[in-house]
Amino acid sequence: MAGLPLSFTTSVTTCNVRCASQTNRKTSSSQFIGDRCACLQLLGKPNLEQKFVFLHASLAQSRLGKGPTYLEGHRWSLAATSFDVAASMDFGSGLFIDFDNNTDPDATVVTITGPDQHNLLLRLTAALNSMGLNVVSASISSSDDGTVLDVFRVTNSEDQKVPEDSWDGVRESVLEMLAASSSRSSKPAIFGAAPAPEEQQRRPLGSAREGDAVALEVAAAEMAQAAANLVAIERSIVALTEKGGDAQALAAKETERAEAAAQLERRMSAMEAVLVARRTPVAEAKPEAARGPGADLRFQAGGATASGPALGNGYEIILQGFNWESHRQQWYQVLKDQAGFMASAGITSVWLPPPSDSVSPQGYLPRDLYSLNSAYGSEAELRECLHVLHDCNLKAIADIVINHRCAHFQDEKGRWNKYGGRLPWGTEAICNNNAVFGGTGNHKTGEDYTAAPNIDHTQEFVRQDIIKWLKLLRSIGFDGFRFDFVKGYSGEFVKEYLDATVPELAFGEYWDTCEYTDGVLNYNQDAHRQRTVNWCDRTGGTSAAFDFTTKGILQEAMGRGEYWRLIDSQGRPPGLLGMWPSRAVTFIENHDTGSTLNHWPFPSSHLLEGYAYIITHPGSPCIFYDHFFAEGLGQGIREMIKIRSRLGIQCRSKVLILKAAGDVYAASIDSKIAMKVGPGDWSPGAANLQEAPSRWQSLCEARWGPLTDLQYAAEALAGSWKKLYRSKTETDKKAEQAQNLCPYEVDAFVQRLGCCAAPAGRTTIATFCVDGSGSMASEDFKVMTSFIATAMTGLLAMDINCKVAVVQFSNDVRVEIAPRHLPLDELKRQLDEMTRMNGGTNIALAIKQAGQMLKCEDADAARIIILLTDGRVDTFQGREAVKMAERLADEQANVSIFALGVGRGVEKTEMQKIIGVCGADKVAARYIPLYTLDEAPW
Repeated sequence: MAGLPLSFTTSVTTCNVRCASQTNRKTSSSQFIGDRCACLQLLGKPNLEQKFVFLHASLAQSRLGKGPTYLEGHRWSLAATSFDVAASMDFGSGLFIDFDNNTDPDATVVTITGPDQHNLLLRLTAALNSMGLNVVSASISSSDDGTVLDVFRVTNSEDQKVPEDSWDGVRESVLEMLAASSSRSSKPAIFGAAPAPEEQQRRPLGSAREGDAVALEVAAAEMAQAAANLVAIERSIVALTEKGGDAQALAAKETERAEAAAQLERRMSAMEAVLVARRTPVAEAKPEAARGPGADLRFQAGGATASGPALGNGYEIILQGFNWESHRQQWYQVLKDQAGFMASAGITSVWLPPPSDSVSPQGYLPRDLYSLNSAYGSEAELRECLHVLHDCNLKAIADIVINHRCAHFQDEKGRWNKYGGRLPWGTEAICNNNAVFGGTGNHKTGEDYTAAPNIDHTQEFVRQDIIKWLKLLRSIGFDGFRFDFVKGYSGEFVKEYLDATVPELAFGEYWDTCEYTDGVLNYNQDAHRQRTVNWCDRTGGTSAAFDFTTKGILQEAMGRGEYWRLIDSQGRPPGLLGMWPSRAVTFIENHDTGSTLNHWPFPSSHLLEGYAYIITHPGSPCIFYDHFFAEGLGQGIREMIKIRSRLGIQCRSKVLILKAAGDVYAASIDSKIAMKVGPGDWSPGAANLQEAPSRWQSLCEARWGPLTDLQYAAEALAGSWKKLYRSKTETDKKAEQAQNLCPYEVDAFVQRLGCCAAPAGRTTIATFCVDGSGSMASEDFKVMTSFIATAMTGLLAMDINCKVAVVQFSNDVRVEIAPRHLPLDELKRQLDEMTRMNGGTNIALAIKQAGQMLKCEDADAARIIILLTDGRVDTFQGREAVKMAERLADEQANVSIFALGVGRGVEKTEMQKIIGVCGADKVAARYIPLYTLDEAPW
């Protein structure tokens, strides 16, 4: 299979993959099978005032399309590499089975080619499952001559790759099972590897998309096989019992049975999701229509409207400003120092730890509420911190722990129930349901918290004392409240507290257990989220709540590759944000679930994928402190926050779920942005979005690997994604591959340049400043000259009256082409004759030379400078480049500067300073952020 030729058409919707064993097989140009993916796409025409963003990542192995033809490499140009795979085997069925452990980092890729057969995919899936192999994902394609290409990603029972020494046995067993089975199997499912349907489907699959049919077929096969496995185990238990088997053997079988029951439950949930996805809702799902009884309680209960919105203006992005270990530092000082950075990243509100004196340093066992000296700092430091947050236009949210309160003293029986401080309550303030504390108040209105005396909120004096304390917190600068353990007391009391204090934000921690069967998360979590809705209703709608339903479903979906969980039976998001998005605070992790406690952690390899979901979706996202400041992960989160803010995504934004299958989830939000997570195939063009224009402007695409947070950036043009790669693995092919520029990326960038061009009748001057320093590799220098030729070809094709100029720089500067109209053939000849200067990197001199040339042109001409460099300059040269850029911006009008980083060692910090991202406002307004030719998201 080595050395397979590869060719790609420029078709909008397909690319043709031709190899020795298959010809003219058409596959989706956006097909991608690999690790977990997240993509964001901006809908609408490019806005010249908008700054694109990119999420950087390193090179990683990937595969384009379907079948045994692989690509490995970067994103700029396209070249093929191949991998050796084991020889295939044919047992007379006409099917060939190949195994490959090199392509995918997590699974064995099994490729099956040959003539199509009835129920082939179902039978293949069942055969693999019967041998203890887990099918991670599957895809099919077929050609006009009736041959098929099925690709499975499989793991063994230990979620590891299938060892090479077992390939022959698996191959032989699969082919024998296929040969022995037919479409009408006489064996019940418990025996065979190919459970057959008892009747043909009444609804023809021809009316559905091929992907839908495949999903249904795979789900049915996996469910049938799981049922067969469970029945077989239960029968073996019966047989073992009848033979008087020992207790140890029976216990082992019972453990096996429980695991099989859980697997069946998981497969049944997957089948339920597939069937739900095939139903078309009669009308568009309206989230708040399904909140259940009590939706108007906030109006019937005396009017809670005075307390303001539960989640601010609806555009809030909340940061949990601490973790479980923050008390070990002078935390208020830390937050003061970080406030400016938080605000610049797009955070609007910061949730602070509990402010009061506490038995535990974390603050969740409060004692003297009015004592604001805690392990996090003194009251004076707290007030100063709040002042700084407000100076940065950040709202401050207090963590309110009022379900329980620790006592100062013990009574004569040794029970902790006597209070001191400004609230010297007696036992009448303590609920009477826990004899350990000797409370004489009323019975508790919620769940009991056993670690401390539970406060009796039915007592009038208790409620008035709490209101006075909350007003104190408001007076010193807190803008909102986060209520801890709200399952412990009724939401009506929260309503009273909020009506009396009128915070800008309020949300509660209603942490309820999700619905499980046999240890497997149920697909339908309506009852779980309805309980959260009911609590919000009891507050009169004055308080929002953390969306634990979404967290539970999201981490199960991403951790296990079950993205079908991300849509409910009515086509909505399955969490609280699908029922009442304006009252949903979405989150991935907090101090309880993650941090050092790890009570319910999100899969660590899927964190950024999870944030891609909550930051793009409605509800109000809450970012965990550890993640926000984490290297790599934090950068991706901050970039997505900018996207959300710039596009105006808010808590009531409209979600249109476009696909929710086993390996992929895709959605459009407010017709402004499309997002995709999961390794499966999806593209905006294939989704036929009515609101999508003919050209999409890509923001970013990210793929997660085992060693990096993000990999791959790509552009979608004319309604279809184009995957762009360049191989740099073979040294002797570098120069050839570097010249193989991908037309889709160049076309996208030329469109950007064209938007900066002068109107008809006026001249545009495009000046390219090329880095010829010693840090540039020869193949990267060739990339730049090839890019210039291709870009100018595109500009001239747009009938733009364009002059071209080329300046090369190192220690010195050399004018390669003075500004003039130049035929393309002559331009390409001169570019081919350019030689690299070597030496240092004097970008300032290049900008100065470009400015001097442009100054001599017509005053009304449009001036474009394209800087091509790796940005490797020393501190002095960097400062000089920034100064020269500022001077050019001041002296000349109609100047647009684009900076493109070239190569794999781009100094992004220096480049961003040079193009003004970190410079003065007047420069920042005229420059765009850095892109590299290998990573450009345009």
